[in-house]
Amino acid sequence: MLTQISRYGEMMKTKIDKARVFVKAKFKSEGSVLAETVRAAGLGFETRLELESQAPAELVAAVVRNAENGCYVLQSLLRPVPVERGFVLNGAAFDPEAFPRKKIARH
Repeated sequence: MLTQISRYGEMMKTKIDKARVFVKAKFKSEGSVLAETVRAAGLGFETRLELESQAPAELVAAVVRNAENGCYVLQSLLRPVPVERGFVLNGAAFDPEAFPRKKIARH
């Protein structure tokens, strides 16, 4: 988002003297790798944007709104998009789901 703050600030003729962004991501993982039940999950994200500017607050607010709306990563998290996946093994198309899962011997 810092790139957008700088870029849109210039485009909007609103000088941002200093910008820092803090991101906190929360994840969890559960299940077993050996049993092929491992499952990772994102639990949430927190962001905090700290700005310094002599510009009027309403102009800085417009820059921030544009920066958030123009941030590809943030918008992909806020409005999830389809993910197309493909697999290649030794140069040939490969579908991991076409193979049976291993049976894990319990002792």
